[in-house]
Amino acid sequence: MTRIVASPLHGGLDFEGARDSNKTKTKFEFITGSCAIKNGLREGINQWSRPSLSEPRVGIAEALEKCNKLFVECVKPEELEALLSRPGYVPISYDGFEPSGRMHIAQGLCKAYKVNQLKKMGIRSVMWIADWFAVLNDKLGGDMENIKLVGQYFQHVWKASGMEMDAVKFLWASEEINKNPDLYWRLVMDISRSFNITRLKRCSEALGRADGDNRPGASLLYPAMQCADIFYIGADICQLGLDQRKINMLAREYCEMKNVGVSPIILSHHMMPSLAQQGGKMSKSIPNSAIFMEDSEAEVNSKIKGAWCPEKEIGDNPCIAYFDLIVFPMFGSVTIPRKPKNGGDVTYQNQKELEQDYASGNLHPADLKPALASYINRLLQPVRDYFHNNPEANELARRVAELQNIKSSLSG
Repeated sequence: MTRIVASPLHGGLDFEGARDSNKTKTKFEFITGSCAIKNGLREGINQWSRPSLSEPRVGIAEALEKCNKLFVECVKPEELEALLSRPGYVPISYDGFEPSGRMHIAQGLCKAYKVNQLKKMGIRSVMWIADWFAVLNDKLGGDMENIKLVGQYFQHVWKASGMEMDAVKFLWASEEINKNPDLYWRLVMDISRSFNITRLKRCSEALGRADGDNRPGASLLYPAMQCADIFYIGADICQLGLDQRKINMLAREYCEMKNVGVSPIILSHHMMPSLAQQGGKMSKSIPNSAIFMEDSEAEVNSKIKGAWCPEKEIGDNPCIAYFDLIVFPMFGSVTIPRKPKNGGDVTYQNQKELEQDYASGNLHPADLKPALASYINRLLQPVRDYFHNNPEANELARRVAELQNIKSSLSG
């Protein structure tokens, strides 16, 4: 018999007996040997990932070496080695993003590359489309329809970038949380109760939320929700930017407090520097600071031509960093075309060789920049071709561009 009862987790009212029994199990327990919460999403994810056990993968030593190259930090490498050594087990890596407009190349090219490299190690990826988080942060005016539109566009960009779609599972936060809202929101509340306001504020500040009392109260909810996502998904690995480290560490501390026994492994990747200024981080709000996935060849050439690139300086040089984070990983070696009077074409087998030549003055910014633009355009051309030849993707790109234009006019 269905009975109406009060429930703060369902807009004030709930229909007791109308939901299946799994959704009423609100006491959270963790699956043995993991930090996945029971009745969360991991069991369904396992059904999707299990067939990959029969696929070839690199050895453990090679996988660890790949991780050292892909990521700037691995918290507790011994835990990663133990995870990769588990027989008959497919590790799950989690990454999340807010659909909020344009996609820069760190999101597009680098995420696609990392998903593909993780696949070679036997790791499958879950991409958490954080639509509710975008609403929480008032992205695109908090309009869920527009947020969904951008999320669909992002998926097309990754497919166009060469992301191996059998290696990744896209999950919409709003849909997945609504499968078991009792479990998810009670977990969010328990995490919120486990840490003080000062700690949660530090986490939200790390995500770029402004300090002070004028920020929205929602900013304090964000860290607890993102932390809950990890356990609700049942991720073995948190594969996010270095700016997300504090929240990932929050998840590890929560596991220790609750005596879970297993904590999520943190793999943090580099933050792409701004092209437009020394020592800055690229920003979607500063167009010339970043290269976007929809940029034309001419736009890429112009941005890199005007990029900060001091002669003989390696540190805080975004052009050098782009070679390190994008070009060398994806091409292996690099050839810089030069006029004969400047020494002729030169090929570098690794980043160290390029940096040594640049620091000595043997390689000049006037030669480095055009070569960088050429390599970036080679990576972006398949994306341009994909959107040109795919009517559905092209229409999505057009509508996202309209949203971006509206946003720009309002902010202006």
